[in-house]
Formats: sequence, C-alpha cells, structure tokens
Amino acid sequence: MCATCGCGGTRVTEPGHGHGHTHTVDLEADLLAANDLLAARNRAAFAEQGIVAVNLMSSPGSGKTTLLERTVRELVGVRPVVVLEGDQETVLDTERITATGVRALQINTGAGCHLDADMVATGLRELAPEPGALLFVENVGNLVCPALFDLGERARVVIMSVTEGTDKPLKYPHMFRTADLLLVNKVDLLPYVDFDVARCVEYARRARPGVPVVEVSATRGDGMAEWVAWLRTLG
Repeated sequence: MCATCGCGGTRVTEPGHGHGHTHTVDLEADLLAANDLLAARNRAAFAEQGIVAVNLMSSPGSGKTTLLERTVRELVGVRPVVVLEGDQETVLDTERITATGVRALQINTGAGCHLDADMVATGLRELAPEPGALLFVENVGNLVCPALFDLGERARVVIMSVTEGTDKPLKYPHMFRTADLLLVNKVDLLPYVDFDVARCVEYARRARPGVPVVEVSATRGDGMAEWVAWLRTLG
C-alpha cells in the first residue's frame, strides 16, 4: 500500500486544543468505503446493460497488453469488446489496442498507482460500451494497490510471467487472494528461465485455494483457447 493514493493507512494529524493533543483521521477506511459505494453503482450499471467487466492486474512487464491484443483478436465476431487502459502516463497501450479494431480509452493516473471505481465510471461515460459488451480494464502495473480497489468488475484476472520470480504469490498474497483466475504468461520462455510453474501455482493456491490457472503464451498462442473459453463462462 502506498501514501500516494492514500491507501496506505495514511493519517492526517491536526493540532488540538491541549498541549500535545492530536486528532487523527484514518483516510484509508474512508477512501475504500467511498470507492466501494461507487463500485456498487458500476456493478449495477453493468448488470443492467449486460456488460461483463474483467479487471486485468499484474506487475509491469508481464505481457498484459500483448496478451490483451491477442485476446481481443480472438473475440472478433464473438461479442463486442471495449477496453479501458490504465497507465500513469502515455497513450501507447491504447494505440496498440485500437490498432486491433477495438475501441479503447486511456486513463492516465499521473502519480497514482491504480485505477479506482470513479475513474472507471468516468471512462465508461466517454467510452459508452454497447449492451452485452465485454469490457477489459487493464489496470496500472502494480501488484499491491489495485487489489484493494473494487471497480465493479465481474472478475479479476492476475497475470504473471515466467520472467518473474516463482515466489511472487508469497510476496504479494493479497493480489493473488483476490484473483478469480491466474494466467501464467510467456510460457514459451520456460526453457530459458528459472521458473517453477507447479510451485508458483502451489503458492498462488495458498493465497486463493482452488484458483483456476491457465498457462499462456501471448506470442505463440499457447492456452489462448482455454483462456477465451473461461471468458465465455462469465456471461
């Protein structure tokens, strides 16, 4: 958790009337409670329009955008797809997604390390997805704060690559605890890296018992059929 977004238990101290007396306000609870109310509104709006929202979360460099490019191409003709892209700066990822023919909108968070429900609601008003669309939200690359913020999504997908450490689920348990699916990406690189898939899955299931896992390669195509089939189960 971080002080930048206020989700790190940040406390504001105000001077009181007596010597040494302070009034402490815990911002974390207020911030998350307000976000949860907005997320509930998003969820209701999605349900009313038959929109399925999927929150994609990972650390930077996991191959999230490349995987998303391939995924939306796989879904052409299956159902409408729209994308909200979250990054601190630039529109590079949005340009990559729109090149596939899918409508996408960039949300730049500046110093912020995650998307929140209000950002998503604002983005949706501009993006205006059609009823029945599949909405991908590509969150800011970060394995901590995005896990804390409900966006109103139908499902949370955590993506990690074999170029990361096998023990990531042990180091960032809350992120994996919230996952509805774990995608292990870049499996085409397994012969060249020191990564134990079975042990990584074991660690992830310590955080979220029984979490389904799909091994994928966004470049070679491994696991894409299974991943797309899972998406179709969401409605």
